Amino acid sequence: MASSSLQICSLLLALAGFTILLLTTMSNRWKISDTTAVLVPSEWISEGLWMDCGTTDFGAIQCMKFLHMLSSETHVQACRTLMIISILLGFKAAVISLLGLKCTNVGLSDEDEKVKVAVTGGFLFILGGLCSMVAVSWYAAMITAPFFNPLYTGTKYKLGDALYLGWAGSVLCMLGGIFLTCPCKGKEKQEYSASKYRYSAGQASGQQQIYTEDAETVSSPKEYI
Repeated sequence: MASSSLQICSLLLALAGFTILLLTTMSNRWKISDTTAVLVPSEWISEGLWMDCGTTDFGAIQCMKFLHMLSSETHVQACRTLMIISILLGFKAAVISLLGLKCTNVGLSDEDEKVKVAVTGGFLFILGGLCSMVAVSWYAAMITAPFFNPLYTGTKYKLGDALYLGWAGSVLCMLGGIFLTCPCKGKEKQEYSASKYRYSAGQASGQQQIYTEDAETVSSPKEYI
């Protein structure tokens, strides 16, 4: 019962991280222009992986998709790829983990097979979390490098809200995946204890009682003819 509760909580934790990563990928606030360098409101800009947004003179926000996705900077294209891989791994891990839950009767019925499937889903969640963590951290490093460079004369940006969400989602995915792999160790320990008990019981059953002339009972593990 405790193992089933751990699996359910782990899956919910990983699914929460997966949802956050999905929102992070679609967000347009990966980086925002430094407010200290903005002279007029229309110069405010925020960018994501797929489009950039800016404010008009009337205070409205206007967004525009990138005209040529392949013409973006190298790190932006790499971050897109990593986030897409992370989402695909998270979706696959969610389906596999659902099949591996002990409280479900879909697909597999053998408990040992369910444990292996759940552990596989946990590893996929961990791998997806690592991919998104690399993407978000790489993007953040490309923002902070020119921001702290006093010789840089271009537009400086700050870390957007989406990056913090990405870090949080990555951690949740990895934690959920790690907890999903815990039943594997517990299963191995349980099997080891059971085999040890069977071995001790076999030794005890192999002993024979021998009666001597003085009616004393002697226990011996050997057979006498």
